[in-house]
Amino acid sequence: MSTNQASASPLPEGVTDPNYKPPPGRLGNLTVPQQHALEKLKKELQDGGIFVPERHDDATLLRFLRARKFDVEKAKVMIISCEQWRKEFGVDDILTTFDFPEKEEVDKYYPQYYHKTDKEGRPIYVERLGLLDIKALYAITTQDRQLKRLVYEYEKFLRERLPACSQAIGHPVETSCTILDLQNVSLSNFYRVKDYVMQAASIGQDRYPETMGKFFIINAPWAFSTVWTFIKPWLDEATVAKIDILGSGYKDKLLAQIPIENLPKEFGGTCQCPGGCSLSDAGPWNPPK
Repeated sequence: MSTNQASASPLPEGVTDPNYKPPPGRLGNLTVPQQHALEKLKKELQDGGIFVPERHDDATLLRFLRARKFDVEKAKVMIISCEQWRKEFGVDDILTTFDFPEKEEVDKYYPQYYHKTDKEGRPIYVERLGLLDIKALYAITTQDRQLKRLVYEYEKFLRERLPACSQAIGHPVETSCTILDLQNVSLSNFYRVKDYVMQAASIGQDRYPETMGKFFIINAPWAFSTVWTFIKPWLDEATVAKIDILGSGYKDKLLAQIPIENLPKEFGGTCQCPGGCSLSDAGPWNPPK
């Protein structure tokens, strides 16, 4: 595999797709200043005793650098803050001991799940906020457990889902394709979970930066514009640019991004996993037995 000559860094290992062209700011497509920023960040983290080799590979450091427009100092502050948060939140403990036996019950009142991949090989993440039943949900779980589950899933996303998707498509996959379904969502319900949604958004943006590839908000009710004005200031411009807000006529947009056989039937695709798509965890990370 020849490296991209115009780049200050070679292509990452394991690329088998001959047509792969890394997007800007990624391995295999770095400018000289970007490559220098990466080396400087790594050295400063090592010198400061903050560097964790198994977690701070070049692709990860580049995610933090891109999130801070390659400002080394700001990216370093972000990583230090993230490491501190990992200790306080107990991320390593969650990885080894967290169990979520209420998953099937929770799925009835607030489905959140990964399911297959889009046309760019990204894992699809679905969240059906419109089915949310707060009272039933918090009778079987807590906001704290929901956040722990979110972090557990983010870690699994980075450690298992993305590597499996990368291998399946033959080039690095670093982001997800999200479908947020707001069908029948009520403003009163949203306000009751807004703390969880805000905390979840902040964990995603601050602790797992640059992992959102495409974000479809479907079945957005007319009142959603009010909610959107409330959420938008929390998000950076790059994030807002990845978000498509669609009403009920979303099917063509989704199918332009997702193969019809990978899209659950309730969203206009043809996939009907035995036992339901939301509990199947189907995808390259979970090959059929």
